Parts: sequence; structure tokens; C-alpha cells
Amino acid sequence: MPPVVLALRRLPSPRLTGLGAGLFACAAMLVLGVLDRLLFDGSPLVYGLLFLPVSALTALWVRPADLVTAPIGVPIAFAVGVVPVSGGSGGIGGQAMAVVTALAVHAGWLYGGTLVAGLIASVRKVRDMGRRQQQRAAAAAREAAGPRPAAAPRPAPSRRTAP
Repeated sequence: MPPVVLALRRLPSPRLTGLGAGLFACAAMLVLGVLDRLLFDGSPLVYGLLFLPVSALTALWVRPADLVTAPIGVPIAFAVGVVPVSGGSGGIGGQAMAVVTALAVHAGWLYGGTLVAGLIASVRKVRDMGRRQQQRAAAAAREAAGPRPAAAPRPAPSRRTAP
């Protein structure tokens, strides 16, 4: 196998609940937003580029039962992380207006990350459905083949007592 594939297989593969995946995405985007503000003066390009892998990781790490939550939690995480990047001033009203403006201006990144999470979650769901269908077909084939002959009973171990 190529070394890249081997390296990717060594990475952890956590299975987060829907809430856990949303919290992971929100926390990661908030930290990345603060770092972007400190290091790059709130660059929308850097924030958007960092949003895409967080979206992908969120969709990859959510457990199969909660796959639908990945494309829902990712836009919320984008909004949480854009607060430090937006750079609003003038109190709560000014900050809220800056966040709304940043969400409108950077909608392309928001849609892109949501699309990434949605595609990954959809592919995972289709693969999971196919795997379940194969398991059902294999179980039906085993059932249709008839019952297996019973195994011969094993002789009971002898119990000798010491005289």
C-alpha cells in the first residue's frame, strides 16, 4: 500500500455522537477563528480554508447512526467560529451586525463546507446501507440452505476421585 494510505489508517477514528460532533466542530472553529484573528488578522481566506477540513473530519468522525447531524452542525460551527474573525465593534449590536455581514459575505465557504460534510455523510450512509443489505442477503441465503446437521455430542469428561 502507498505510505499515505498507511499513514491515514494510523490516524484515530473516533465515533462521535451527533451532539459530540457538533461540539467538536464548534470548538474547533472557535479555536481556529481566534488563531486566525491573532495570526492573520481575521483573514477570510484562511478561515474558509480551515473550515473545509473541519467539515470533513466532522462528517468522518460522527457515528453511523447520527450521520444526518454532520451537515447540520457544520454551518452552526462556522457561525460560532466567525465571531472572532468578523471584527465587530460598538457593543453587542455592532458585533451582531459584523457576524451577520461576515456570514453573508463568506457564504461560499459556508456552502462549500456544508457540501463537503453532506457528501461525505451521504457516501458513508450509502456504503452502510449496502453493507446491511449484503448482510441480510447472506443471512437469507444461510436460512434458505436449511438447518445445519447437529454436531455429535462430546463425551462427558470422566471424574475420577482419589481413593
